[in-house]
Amino acid sequence: MNKLNILNLVTKKNVNNKKIYLFTSANSINNNRFFQNEQKIDESLKSSDFLVERHIGPNQEQIDLMLKKLNLSSIQQLIENVIPEHVRDPNALQKNKNQQNQDKNQGIPERALTESEILEHMKKIASQNKICKTYIGEGFYDTHTPSVILRNVFENPGWYTAYTPYQAEISQGRLENLLNFQTMIVELTGLDVSNASLLDESSAAAEAAILTNANFNGKRRKFFVSENAFPVTIECIKTRAEQLNFEVIVGNEFEFDFEKEGKDISGVLVQNPNNQGQIQDYTELFGKVKQQKCIPIMACDLLSLTLMKTPKQMGAEIAVGNSQRFGVPMGYGGPHAAWMSSIDKYKRKLPGRIIGKTSDSKGNTVLRMALQTREQHIKREKATSNICTAQALLANMAAFYGIYHGPKGLLQISSRINKLAQLLGKILSGSGFQVLEIQKVFDTVCVQGVEAEKIREFLLQSEINVRKINEESFSISLDETCTLEDVYKLAVLLQKFKGCQEISQEAFADITREIQGVGIQQGLQREGQFMQQYLTYLERKDIALNKSMIPLGSCTMKLNAASQLIPVSWPQFGKLHPYVPQEQAKGYIEMHANMVEYLKQVTKFDAFSLQPNSGATGEYAGLLAIKGYQKSIGQGHRNICLIPTSAHGTNPASAILAGFTIISVNSESQNGYVDLEDLKAKAEKYKDSLACFMITYPSTFGIYEDGIKSAIDIIHENGGQVYMDGANMNAQIGYTSPGYLGADVCHLNLHKTFAIPHGGGGPGLGPIGVKAHLAKFLPGHKYSPSDVLGSRDVTIAQSAFSSASIIPISYSYILQLGLYGLRRSTEMAILNANYLLNILKPHYQIVYNRNGYCAHEFIIDIRPFKKFGIKAGDISKRLQDFSFHSPTVSFPIPETLMIEPTESEDLDELNRLAEALITIRKEIQQIESGEYSQDDNPLINAPHTQADIIATEWNHCYSREVAAFPLPWVMSRGKQWPPIGRADEAMGDRNFVGVQDNKKTF
Repeated sequence: MNKLNILNLVTKKNVNNKKIYLFTSANSINNNRFFQNEQKIDESLKSSDFLVERHIGPNQEQIDLMLKKLNLSSIQQLIENVIPEHVRDPNALQKNKNQQNQDKNQGIPERALTESEILEHMKKIASQNKICKTYIGEGFYDTHTPSVILRNVFENPGWYTAYTPYQAEISQGRLENLLNFQTMIVELTGLDVSNASLLDESSAAAEAAILTNANFNGKRRKFFVSENAFPVTIECIKTRAEQLNFEVIVGNEFEFDFEKEGKDISGVLVQNPNNQGQIQDYTELFGKVKQQKCIPIMACDLLSLTLMKTPKQMGAEIAVGNSQRFGVPMGYGGPHAAWMSSIDKYKRKLPGRIIGKTSDSKGNTVLRMALQTREQHIKREKATSNICTAQALLANMAAFYGIYHGPKGLLQISSRINKLAQLLGKILSGSGFQVLEIQKVFDTVCVQGVEAEKIREFLLQSEINVRKINEESFSISLDETCTLEDVYKLAVLLQKFKGCQEISQEAFADITREIQGVGIQQGLQREGQFMQQYLTYLERKDIALNKSMIPLGSCTMKLNAASQLIPVSWPQFGKLHPYVPQEQAKGYIEMHANMVEYLKQVTKFDAFSLQPNSGATGEYAGLLAIKGYQKSIGQGHRNICLIPTSAHGTNPASAILAGFTIISVNSESQNGYVDLEDLKAKAEKYKDSLACFMITYPSTFGIYEDGIKSAIDIIHENGGQVYMDGANMNAQIGYTSPGYLGADVCHLNLHKTFAIPHGGGGPGLGPIGVKAHLAKFLPGHKYSPSDVLGSRDVTIAQSAFSSASIIPISYSYILQLGLYGLRRSTEMAILNANYLLNILKPHYQIVYNRNGYCAHEFIIDIRPFKKFGIKAGDISKRLQDFSFHSPTVSFPIPETLMIEPTESEDLDELNRLAEALITIRKEIQQIESGEYSQDDNPLINAPHTQADIIATEWNHCYSREVAAFPLPWVMSRGKQWPPIGRADEAMGDRNFVGVQDNKKTF
């Protein structure tokens, strides 16, 4: 084959009038001059494992059919009708000017990587992470993830692609196991109630501090933290407290005079075991604290609670902690399921999700998310927490780990760790080291009176990490993976450093026998068939993306490709402690730096922080950046935050936590746009105190508002900053960006736009991008790499990159789509939504639209059906009979459904959803005509269970077939049966039960 024929082997697409090579080897594109010309090639020779065409649901034939339905000739014509011209950026996805001067990072590649290439690339990244034996501790510990949990939960789309269980009837599996998680926490802490996870231990401690402050309605303006709490926990609490204007006292809890000073203190937090690994009995101290009506809080190591007195026995009223060492890899900092438990008195003040029992329509005991009226999506600015996404997938893993080992297995693991620590402490003490009281430790040996840095560096030569506490002390924290051989190696190395005689293996064995039972077992390993069957039993109860589309508005439930998720299970990403020296995390640091550049390119921002571990945390961090900047220029008095009434509930909740006062901005009744006259009037009224404006784009009504730039100009002209909520970024990429529109800061939901799975309610990741003037006010961290921007005075997470181990998912997503694929995803999300809107608008009222078009989502109005006894919730439950998950119910408008079909759904699935909704509309017409009564119809009785259908008696005015198989494809596709009848929401809150009946399961 001659050179001219070779030139015919490349296929190109156009993005911003630039030719993009899609189907050739990346190395060939970069290195072979033959591929730098403009010839086209035969598609039959393209690689077979490109993801782009698999990520996009509709094929070209389906795209043409949908465009024809919309009376359009091209995608470009659709975009011109949907996105205002002045909003479209002709240079979208091109690198910023400041990026173009950087040679290290070439930006998002024009040509996407194949699935095999991305795995090879990720192997190279992972190989730069060096896995040493790590004894750093401080809240992170190596652990064994049971293979049955790794394969059947962590790597199973039936678990990781589900959404937060708002629809209880099709979420009973994960609800049951989250209740298992709560039960496990309650039993180990001895307290009355637990939530179903928080983001990390340090932010959980900060949430506890806020809870105590709110408990006294802000009248007690001080909070006490033990100086022996983990340092990052102290910093997180200080960051939260500063915004809410209450003082944090850090001191020695045993020396502080609570009798004299306690009357102004809302709560007292201690770490147990503490920063040096020491266990304290706080019974007497907590008694004194409670005499002053202060709330005693204990930050706990969950595994240690299998051996020591519970927080409740010591008098604690709140406990916080992390479940990471229950089988969840360290992952360079996360994600992990933290938790908070409390006495019954505070159950309605706990942050995050809480699972509780209720009854269904047949009187069966079932589960649901309880006490939701305390959460941000309902209380908005009156909420005391902005928690939305938590860590459900990791909480499920931790609960399964507890079930897998059982009480005896957990006790054996903790006893073994404790005995290994005693053994090491005894040897080091006998070798002349000054060891803190070994009788008071769980897993950590703390050595004082040494040159800690020299010891750290000496052990590092043997690929061992220990924790330097200060210049004169270091600690060694043991974990489940440690062996007798590890302890022996540590002892010999430290004796060698000290220059004393090294212990012989015989002497080591003699001491080992004195510490009874060390290292005999690794756990009970009770997998068998039970564990496999239980995991499958629960999974089958739920709807996740592996069973049907999930058309939740403002949630972006797109494909989570397996090739993007595979690296997350690799030990090179999972077994890295977040506080290891940077030299051991070069792969993570390189990936972080690349990811920052990619996000800057997408958003047209100048700097990014990946520290926020949820969208709500990103909001909080972004608002703090605004606050820090304004303070730095002498404008710290600015405290007014303008928020549209249609905003996500996290917006006002985050603004309150950041210390702002909220003023609502109206929306126009005709089109849902932000009322620019109202915005301008309020911006001018508060111009001397205006801090910021929070806006979602496209709007939560699913519209590209024409006035977005005008709104942003109004705020800037009156001295404020603009915060853009990135929840709808999936409809911006490739056509516009927050930076182009003029926003100053924006968070991105990587668990929406950039394909991180939702995990049944977490994990998420909410990085924030900012313009240059805000860059130095991004969150910082004690353990941040030196070249990462941010203020060390603002810490919002327990680790510098928070949920670092899921960054590979979004990183791979960007590389596998490339510039063309990213832009194509936006186009298909818009096309799918407008196709569905067009199909449904003869049957339902569309609440808002722009010239008959929507963005990537739209709202159908259910309020007209109220006169027939039908509410939005009835339609959402009826959809379960079609094996569909409901769209978003009653947001942003009560009694509506918001529908977002992502780019990953093909035409067949869109048509099935449309047919289901049209069938439901016909059933409403049958109520209207009198064929069905308002008291007995398929909607108000939905969902219909197998028990309903096989019951001997059937007393309804419609058939069993209508109830269970309303359309032929419901049967042919394989029906997903709702395992329960409709859950009674009110009953579960009136009679709250948040644990399993038999708590002794654990």
